[in-house]
Amino acid sequence: MNLPYSIETSRLRLRRLSEADAQVVFDRWATDPDVTRYMSWPRHRTLDDSLSFIAFSDAQWTRWSAGPYLIETLCGGTAIGSCGFGFQSDAQAEIGYVLASEFWGLGYATECVHALVAVARTVAPIELFAPVHPDNVASMSVLRKCGFALDTQGVSVRFPNICGDTEVRASRFFLSLPQCVAV
Repeated sequence: MNLPYSIETSRLRLRRLSEADAQVVFDRWATDPDVTRYMSWPRHRTLDDSLSFIAFSDAQWTRWSAGPYLIETLCGGTAIGSCGFGFQSDAQAEIGYVLASEFWGLGYATECVHALVAVARTVAPIELFAPVHPDNVASMSVLRKCGFALDTQGVSVRFPNICGDTEVRASRFFLSLPQCVAV
């Protein structure tokens, strides 16, 4: 499986992260308490945390030929967040997304998830899933708009920015994709 390093939508470019992006990740969203509240990763405290995220991203791309993307606007190239895949196996990947708060409510998260789903359809039969904190209504709405269904069993997830090391019963959304064959 090889996913593209860059994906374009009508308003956005999703591109593979590079070490040069660490500062913008740190400054724009990874340190913001409101943005990181419902994330399953700890808020970045230093630039080294953002560099570690980039290293994690590189490891994902090396192992799975897919991973996190930086989200930037097509008009102006402004970095507004990140999204992407965290593969668990060849047939299952978690998707995630985070946007700087000034870009909330503009449909960018939905646009990103639609793009990720479209790209995932090209590789193989796969199940995409996204664990969501039970209070994150906006994210649940995004996933529903993109065709994800709620798994009634849920999943236990650690949300370190609001619950510390305690696991919370999170909602788990999933989408099973059949392989799309080019004709």
